[in-house]
Amino acid sequence: MIVCCGEALIDMLPLNDGTGFLPCPGGSPYNTAIAISRLGTPVGFLGRLSTDFFGELLVNHLIENKVETDLIVRSGENSTLAFVRLDPGRDPRYVFYTEGTADRSLRPADLPITLPEETSGILFGSIAMTMEPVASAIESLIFREHGAVISVDPNIRPFMIGNREAYLKRFEGWVAVADIVKISEADFAFIYPGAPTETAMEQLLRLGPRVVVTTLGAEGAMALFRQDDGGIIRVYAPVVDLPVVDTIGAGDTFHGALLSWLEREGKLSRAALASLTEEELAEALFFANKAASLVCSKQGANPPTRAEVEALKFGNHGG
Repeated sequence: MIVCCGEALIDMLPLNDGTGFLPCPGGSPYNTAIAISRLGTPVGFLGRLSTDFFGELLVNHLIENKVETDLIVRSGENSTLAFVRLDPGRDPRYVFYTEGTADRSLRPADLPITLPEETSGILFGSIAMTMEPVASAIESLIFREHGAVISVDPNIRPFMIGNREAYLKRFEGWVAVADIVKISEADFAFIYPGAPTETAMEQLLRLGPRVVVTTLGAEGAMALFRQDDGGIIRVYAPVVDLPVVDTIGAGDTFHGALLSWLEREGKLSRAALASLTEEELAEALFFANKAASLVCSKQGANPPTRAEVEALKFGNHGG
């Protein structure tokens, strides 16, 4: 089972006529949990969710999508709201209402003493890691867990970060204990501004992870894989050209699909990950790209099923 940790919030999506907003379940690790489950892989969500009616919506959506909820703490704080603005040709823009909300209030005392024995992977990142006390709670979890594969997606929102240098120091600490880093070019623009993408990826790889994966939008995705002898394997996979409705949840779906593929193929352990071949990594990237392409063809974060991904064909997807 994969455990996704972090924020669970309500995305307030603009109505087409501009008269209001539609509340939809969201949050990066939350979306990723939904994606993993729809792809047929056991997954649980770890976080603190409100008992308000938005919290009920969030929990019920997890249950409906067969995401394990035993690791969720319920509390009386309000749910986080994220108002979204969609403009043609631009990435979605967000305004977050997080002060005193349930998901940001996760504390170390809320964490389980141990994770379920079947936990093979832990995923974390996004805005949860810019807020306290939730950032410190998740940090303590990943620093104590030494058995599961750890995967991080910073999914950076610069306006949520008050002190860039302090954030970067913590971020590099997370990367040092992670096995997989999934990161976008927009994230790199904040972390290592001006550095070529592959140079920035190599810099992260030197901190200790086995794999660094960068999503490149319409250009596909690239991965750098660190071999035991210090060599680096470079792999690229394209996207499938589908009509784009919006890109909400694309990165989350990509991340979930990548981990789902690894789990399904028996590669979500540190030993198995170390033995990953170039061909397998290319296949994993292309599977993740197909899932992300499908979610972009729909409105909002609505990840595809495994059957939908496998039915989507595209010529040569070698690395």
